[in-house]
Order: sequence, then structure tokens, then C-alpha cells
Amino acid sequence: MNIVFDIGNVLVAWDPRAAFRDAFDNDTEIDCFLADVGFFEWNLEQDRGRRRAEAVAAIAGDWPAQAALLDGFFDRFHLTIQHKIAGTWAIMERLRARGFRIFGLTNWGPDTWPVALEMHPQLGEAFEDVVVSGHEGLIPQREIFELLCRRNLLSPSDCFFVDDSKKNADGARAAGWQAHHFVGPGGLRQDLTERGLL
Repeated sequence: MNIVFDIGNVLVAWDPRAAFRDAFDNDTEIDCFLADVGFFEWNLEQDRGRRRAEAVAAIAGDWPAQAALLDGFFDRFHLTIQHKIAGTWAIMERLRARGFRIFGLTNWGPDTWPVALEMHPQLGEAFEDVVVSGHEGLIPQREIFELLCRRNLLSPSDCFFVDDSKKNADGARAAGWQAHHFVGPGGLRQDLTERGLL
């Protein structure tokens, strides 16, 4: 079995609010701001490969007063990924010790992935191969799962995907993979144990 890990909120906690706490009084205000500007939809386009300048131009068209704040998100991105999820790293290392091949497949933008590697150098060493959506112009859908298999000569039925997004886990299953919807290391450990992998 080949074990494929998503990274954000599986191996590294992602807290987008952290990039905006200097500009707002509390997290409730930040949540309202993120909802108003459609932050998560906007950020998804970076995961699909859109670069910083184009992203800022896109937000300026609808929210010109907020363009500078969202431009600064890229400079403050390191604040959003400060903490590893230690339990998942421990599981990954146990799987590696048992001889399983370890891969990464993640939604991540091309301008922020280098920040992740700088903040957490282990990400550059942990995987036999890692597919970054922003580099490929693909978010998790059938094509990106097929890309990882093709690039590494893997059979879909021999791949097990761990992702905090149920939609992405379901997408992996639709591509012929096995998958786990991650909500915490404990649940992942139980699932792997029940499958005889851990």
C-alpha cells in the first residue's frame, strides 16, 4: 500500500485568521471579513495555480478597499502555518518504518508553498514525491490523483489517501483509491489499525 498525505490540517495546522489578527479586534470580525470577500473561494484559485499579482487584481475588482489587506496575506502567510500536527507525523513515521511508500498530495498555492518548505523543512524530506496543486494547475479531482499514480507508476487501488476535506477524500475514492477523511490523529490511527496497516 502507498500512503498519500494531504498537508494542510493533516500534517501542518492552517489558521488563515492568523494573517489578519493585526487588522481586526477579534476572530468574529475576521470571520465576517473572510465571508464578505469570499476568501476561501479566492484562495482556492491560488491552489489552482493563480499567482499573487493576479489574485490581488481579482480581489481589487470587487473589493478595492480590501486589496492591500489581502495582498499582505501573502507576506503574513507564515503566521498561518506555525504548528505541526505532531500525532500525524508520528503515524507517518510508523508507516514508513513498516516499509510503506509515503507520498504527498496537497492543495497549495505556488507563491506560498516555498513558505511552507521554509517553515517546515521536513516537508521537503518526508515524501518520495509530492504533488502540489498550484504547480500542476489542478485541485484535487480525478486528474490530480491520476497524475500522482502516473508519475510514480502506482496502481490506484494500492493508494490510501488522508485528507481533512471529505470532498477530496470522496474524490480519491472516485479515482479508485482508498481514503480516510481526517478529523484527528486518533481516528486515523484507528482506521489504519483496522485495515492492518499500522
